[in-house]
Amino acid sequence: MILERPRRLSWPRLALPPQLRRFLSPLAIVLLWQAASMAGLISPRTLAAPSTVLASAWELTLSGELPAHLLVSLGRVGAGLAIGLSAGVALALVAGLSRRGEEVVDAPMQMLRTLPFLALVPLFILWFGIGETPKIALVALGATFPVYLTLFAGIRGVEPKLVEAGQVFGLDRRGLVRHVVLPAALPSALVGLRYALGSAWLSLVIAEQINASSGIGFLINDAREFLRTDIIVVGLLVYALLGLGADALVRLVERRALAWRPSLIKG
Repeated sequence: MILERPRRLSWPRLALPPQLRRFLSPLAIVLLWQAASMAGLISPRTLAAPSTVLASAWELTLSGELPAHLLVSLGRVGAGLAIGLSAGVALALVAGLSRRGEEVVDAPMQMLRTLPFLALVPLFILWFGIGETPKIALVALGATFPVYLTLFAGIRGVEPKLVEAGQVFGLDRRGLVRHVVLPAALPSALVGLRYALGSAWLSLVIAEQINASSGIGFLINDAREFLRTDIIVVGLLVYALLGLGADALVRLVERRALAWRPSLIKG
């Protein structure tokens, strides 16, 4: 008598592309949130229902208030990122390509990166006043350290055999840096860019608490005064969507710039 092996239970797979399947769990959370709000389990003073949040977002968009605040926040992040990325890349190159540069740059950077942003706010106000400068400076500071750390590690982690191969082909120091070291460190630099974008948005949340009269942070603070949890959630969703959009943009750049790199993940 031949015993048959018991068959495994297989769950039916949804005929959806992977990009859409990622949104199933967030959609389920939103539906549960809406159901709990409609059942009275969640008070509107505690957290507004998703339908109320969408209605408020639509009203703010039609009135032009949300786009105006969004443009202000984007301007602050753009200026801060430009400064922070430039400083992070320059410092990483100095420290990564020279032992003496590492001795001069790395220790202060390691000390500064451990300081909490909130502790620097009073100093920035004293130094730069309460205008746009301290807000942009905080964003720049938040973006500098991830880029510096990852690019420095990427430069120092270059495979020695690649450098030896470049020397065999007759590359001088400048050629090695340009054609071997920097391309090999590019994956680490792009990871740092993704972290820098996240840090920039977190820094902006703190920066827009400094006597702001515009921006998404100001919109959230103003809504807090009137217990408008729906507008607070709208502001938080805008921050989240901007962060996701920036991360998706860096992923696209990463796929194009690192097309030469083999991938272990198939399908």
